[in-house]
Amino acid sequence: MGLHTPIETHQPPQPFGVEVLDLRHFTSQHLRPLLESESRLWAQLMSWDYRPSAEMILRYIDSKILPGYALVENANIGGYTFFVYEGSKGVIGDLYADGSIRLPAIAGQMPETVEERLATHVIETLQRSPGVQRIEAQLLPHESGALAGPFLQEGFRQFPRLFMVLDLAAGLPQAAEYPDIDFRRWLEHDFQPVSSVISACYRGHIDAEINDQYRSLNGSLRFLNNIVRFPGCGIFDAHSSFVAVHRPSRSIVGLLLCSRVRDDVGHVTQVCVLPGHRGRRIGESLIGLCTQELRTRNFTALSLTVTEANFKAVGLYHRLGFTTRRRFDAFVWEG
Repeated sequence: MGLHTPIETHQPPQPFGVEVLDLRHFTSQHLRPLLESESRLWAQLMSWDYRPSAEMILRYIDSKILPGYALVENANIGGYTFFVYEGSKGVIGDLYADGSIRLPAIAGQMPETVEERLATHVIETLQRSPGVQRIEAQLLPHESGALAGPFLQEGFRQFPRLFMVLDLAAGLPQAAEYPDIDFRRWLEHDFQPVSSVISACYRGHIDAEINDQYRSLNGSLRFLNNIVRFPGCGIFDAHSSFVAVHRPSRSIVGLLLCSRVRDDVGHVTQVCVLPGHRGRRIGESLIGLCTQELRTRNFTALSLTVTEANFKAVGLYHRLGFTTRRRFDAFVWEG
């Protein structure tokens, strides 16, 4: 992950009116109220404790190495966005506004939102960054279509996705028994073989259009490392993460990774089964093992995200009792 050179500064500039300013002019003290507001939104919309992610963002802000923007009106910070560089790719990590600033309408047009203004700035920055050939964004707290304008105007492709939730107090999926498949919990030495399974599972898959890390072994390994080591998608929970092992070859053929996003809520960060073993309900069994483990520890819900056009997966989750709570967008640009 590459970041811009820090800007040496001690005090943020004092803007007059509404301005979009470099995020690195500010400290965690300036941004903390905004991140606390965002954390409350994640808790309300998705039963997700965003505070560990917020604290990580604030540490990066204090280090002056996190590129992004803050929208400010008379010293009030009403929104922010940040992004990172991963080789020739830019990733928009977050974009949030608390509603405290309203932009005026121009020439009778509908007023631009703070989120749209920030999106326009970050898109322009990334598209003009030397060497950037791809930009990805997944905007989970924003309803599908709410921020489509700035992205579609700049040639991004839009992929609607679903945030789905399973009530663990209801009937749970059951794990089946197989003559040639064993299930066990995640182990630390699973990184390399699981990365191979992920890259093989997503070859030609629509999700590899959304996240290009799925297209290679090294990319899948980076994805897996981010899931297990960092709190961006919750705190990884090895006890509720399982792999399916083909007994004759002793190779992993399926997996489910789960994180804890609240003390009593789990989130599936990855579930996949190799093509040669699909149609046997191995994925359903992995979900069954995960949900049973979570319920023994008094978890109340399990969530996941899925691309809406992945009809088979969406149908499976509906059949298992998941309900759609939100519809959001992923955006991809390739220059």
